[in-house]
Amino acid sequence: MGVPGEFTKSDPHAPPGFFATEAAGLRWLAESGGARIVGVREESEHGMMLERVDETAPRRDAAWAMGRGLARTHAAGADAFGALPPGAKQYFFGPMCHPLALPHAPSPHFGEFYAAARVEPVALWCRGKGAIDGAMSDGVERVCADLRAGRWDLGADGRPVRPARIHGDLWAGNVLWDDGGAVLIDPAACGGHPEADLAMLSLFGAPHLESIVDGYANAAPLPGDWTDRIGLHQLFPLLVHALLFGGGYAASARAAVAALID
Repeated sequence: MGVPGEFTKSDPHAPPGFFATEAAGLRWLAESGGARIVGVREESEHGMMLERVDETAPRRDAAWAMGRGLARTHAAGADAFGALPPGAKQYFFGPMCHPLALPHAPSPHFGEFYAAARVEPVALWCRGKGAIDGAMSDGVERVCADLRAGRWDLGADGRPVRPARIHGDLWAGNVLWDDGGAVLIDPAACGGHPEADLAMLSLFGAPHLESIVDGYANAAPLPGDWTDRIGLHQLFPLLVHALLFGGGYAASARAAVAALID
């Protein structure tokens, strides 16, 4: 819990550097002056003290403002796809009780980064655990080949997509709402594709998602075909969920792969 106005997040079993990485990500995102980010009061090897958010019901106008702020955060950019926030030495993704340490492999090209540092490593772990079968593994390999070939590297203007400063784990549970609007928590921040955060918001049904997207597009117009790539950006988190939780996530990942190689 913590003292009034503050919230303590801790886990004595968290891997070394986990909280330093998360705190660095929160500060890096906040520096953009875009979306509101929960404030970091202090940090240690085993925890962080954060600003407390007194939650209220999400509002449509607050969702629109969040989308607009998120576009500004993305526009702050990153040095490369996969670039870590200053002060972070390892990339983690997943729940605090079992975060995955993923390769630090920054690249100027989205496809190369996404294949090498996100999709391939998790797919290999899934295959080893039996969470996906050989046919699914082959499908993932085809998607990764297309990623490396640059199939999704260009934007609507024909220019290479530039790395955005993304939250990286922006599912609905990592967006809190108070009287001042939306507050983003628990990032897996890095340089990434700007559409990735929007795809993650849609994965588990963020409240007032349409208003979030409208606010985003007001600040940074989206390509008309951006929704065609939602499955691409959801593939990585779906594979992570298949690895950690099983259930129907493998089937959802399989459907995403099938649509991408169809």
